[in-house]
Amino acid sequence: MATLGKAFEGKFHDEPAVWLQWGQFEAAVLPGVGANLIAFRDHDRHLTILREPAAADMDGFRANPGIHGIPVLFPPNRYEDGKFTFNGVNYQFPVNEEKTGNHLHGFFHTARWNVDEINVTASESYASLSITIDKDHEIHQYLPHEFTIKLRYSLSELGLAQQVTVHNHGESMMPCMIAFHTAINAPFAEGSSSDDYSYTLTIKDRWELNERMLPTGNYQPLTEEEAKMSTTGLNPFWESMDNHYTSSTKNGRNMMELTDHRLGLKLIYDVGTAYKQWMIWNNGAAGGQFFCPEPQLNLVNAPNSKLPAEEIGLVSLEPGQIWEETSRLYVVKA
Repeated sequence: MATLGKAFEGKFHDEPAVWLQWGQFEAAVLPGVGANLIAFRDHDRHLTILREPAAADMDGFRANPGIHGIPVLFPPNRYEDGKFTFNGVNYQFPVNEEKTGNHLHGFFHTARWNVDEINVTASESYASLSITIDKDHEIHQYLPHEFTIKLRYSLSELGLAQQVTVHNHGESMMPCMIAFHTAINAPFAEGSSSDDYSYTLTIKDRWELNERMLPTGNYQPLTEEEAKMSTTGLNPFWESMDNHYTSSTKNGRNMMELTDHRLGLKLIYDVGTAYKQWMIWNNGAAGGQFFCPEPQLNLVNAPNSKLPAEEIGLVSLEPGQIWEETSRLYVVKA
């Protein structure tokens, strides 16, 4: 029986990549740049789902890989003065966002990951990647724990699936704080424009952010337009967005749906209900080309919040424990 898929090592422009193919679908992962899932394409329908860097932009992408593909953020978003305390341990990260005086986005989206396995079965092609932090790893000075993050990406007739696990194999409790800065093309279809698009997102409340883009612990009322995100939908570039929301569910699922009204196609980004928060960023609505619906486990600056851990998604991993979640990207008829 002929297989529908392939999994192999090659190049994405000039960067080593793992390529997955299954039927009409194709995807690429970059082990040397944060295990970034840099491409997800549907060749039959001429769809380019994720924002990809051009060949001439690869040096800039490697220097700042946060706004292409699906970067892994651990810990995600901003931390006041780069400091927080968790379980009696003081953490100090470099302040890398000068305008706010915060630490931004962690260390894993720029780190080199290991390729553990690439393979093809009767139902999918897949790649498994991991990064292990021990006392000899440079990240250990900021996150003094022994742990492994694993990513498994697979292609099948159902589209692209992601599985992420965080395993604490050290001797102390650690904070599990993770998100994905997923950059979605809008338009994702050849021949469409951003004006052809609207999206919905399973949000509930908007967090109030201070002048340093940190949550105050209070909510802001949704504007009339903003409320359409969870009902009838609105254009991804309706205004400049760098907003933080609590997640909700729709029919039991936590997801973003992006519709191309010209073609009658809907992209579904189903991220799993463990992600209690969403960030949404559209690059100042500039140019109307891509936006980032970012599933986030924890509130921005969570360890510095006085709110209950369960409410803000601040997950503690005891020694030996594993946190795990799955997500999926796929296209259906609208």
